[in-house]
Amino acid sequence: MFGDVHGNLPALEQMLTAEKNNYDVLISHGDVVNYGPWSNECVDLLKEKNCICLKGNHEEFFLNGIYTGKNEVAQTFFKFCYPYFKRHKVISNFIECYEIPGYEITHTLNNRYIYPDSNIDDLEIYSNHIFGHSHYQFEKKLNEFYLYNTGSVGQNRAFINIASYLIVDTAQKVIMKNIKYNIDIVISEMISRNYPSICINYYQKKNRLS
Repeated sequence: MFGDVHGNLPALEQMLTAEKNNYDVLISHGDVVNYGPWSNECVDLLKEKNCICLKGNHEEFFLNGIYTGKNEVAQTFFKFCYPYFKRHKVISNFIECYEIPGYEITHTLNNRYIYPDSNIDDLEIYSNHIFGHSHYQFEKKLNEFYLYNTGSVGQNRAFINIASYLIVDTAQKVIMKNIKYNIDIVISEMISRNYPSICINYYQKKNRLS
């Protein structure tokens, strides 16, 4: 279970290699595209792997051809990445939600960014949930239900060189996983493709796990 790949092919490939033959079903909760240099390639790889793909907000942006947020960095990434994207038909078939025994999977909860320190007392939930969107991995409990954020494979906001994801085992236990990858490969590719400096600086200035 993973999401927020954001065009980061090296991180995605490393995660898939690390978990080779260790899963029955591969599920992405959305945001395969945008930011990183390989949106097309990440979509292709997940299609090849028969991944169940949910639609995130960045798939919506790419399908609609417009970024609706106000963040300058995100706006700049979208303006640069969108013209190179060619897999609109594939992502148009991404689904909104998916269920496995014991858990409901979506990209977000109530279209909110939920962080490890977010107050969630106002949330009305009636099942266990797995989601992403905020790029931070955590477990929370609300009443008798559990909330799991997978983190982010491609743009972890705690440590940019860590790919975070979850495995749900046959006993419905959630196992949080993290692997390190070489973020400099991503940055070098961004430089070679002439990404705007505001985008390159965003990745260069993020914290790394040594």
